[in-house]
Amino acid sequence: MTVPSDAGNSVGAVETHVDGLTTRLERGVLWLTLDRPDAGNSFTVAMQQQLVSAFTSASADHEIRVVVLTGRGDRHFCTGPDLRDPVLAPDPDRRAGDAARTLRTGSQRVITAMLECEKPVLCGLNGTAAGGGANLMLASDLVIAAEHATIIELFARRGLIPDGGAAYLLTRRLPLNVVKELVFFGEPLDSSTAHRLGLLNRVVPGPELHAALTEWAARLAAGPTRAFAATKTLLHRAQDDDRLASFELEAHLVEQIAGTADVTEGVQAFLERRDPRFGGR
Repeated sequence: MTVPSDAGNSVGAVETHVDGLTTRLERGVLWLTLDRPDAGNSFTVAMQQQLVSAFTSASADHEIRVVVLTGRGDRHFCTGPDLRDPVLAPDPDRRAGDAARTLRTGSQRVITAMLECEKPVLCGLNGTAAGGGANLMLASDLVIAAEHATIIELFARRGLIPDGGAAYLLTRRLPLNVVKELVFFGEPLDSSTAHRLGLLNRVVPGPELHAALTEWAARLAAGPTRAFAATKTLLHRAQDDDRLASFELEAHLVEQIAGTADVTEGVQAFLERRDPRFGGR
């Protein structure tokens, strides 16, 4: 990923397009746009590698305070893997272990990089999210969707089982019987229903999506970045840990965050009765 060093302070930050992914760093916000509209914004192996690199780099880059993931156009967010990519296309001559290896080094790595990203990940669902594309939405921390957006778990339509982390992500967001309905029938889920089920945070008219994303991204970028990172870890682990383990991790993370500059600023702002000015450190 190549982003100009001064892009974080630039109003008109330069966009860089590599392997189907367009990146732009502007005012602490890293915009990642799945940029293959003619192919439904489907991902190739090279694009997966770019996504992994972008999310991993974002964790270590102090100029990045939040990541926004969206798709080009207003028709598709992401339709999953591009089966024209030789590595992702079904291969009748494949050997045992090939499919599992492709999954581990591809889709599973992308989802892991998103879940482990230390910065908040905000998804702008601009259109259809299908199969592996829906997983990108599910792995995000917050989701704002256009009214016309749809979600389709189409694995069964291809004779497949949910992959790329779909089972892990879905069962932590929805009741098991609802998950089974989605994956067994593979029918589109409209934005209003997805919002009612809790998969989406907000639904806005399509033309208002970018403005809504920009507003939330700016608020997140102005927040306590280190506290957000610790909060993500605590909340994700709480889904799997028992009470004792969760309380122990909570105490450990509180000890870490207590010494950050943002906590000092937050307390001082409270005493001075003003809004805090967090620096992300």
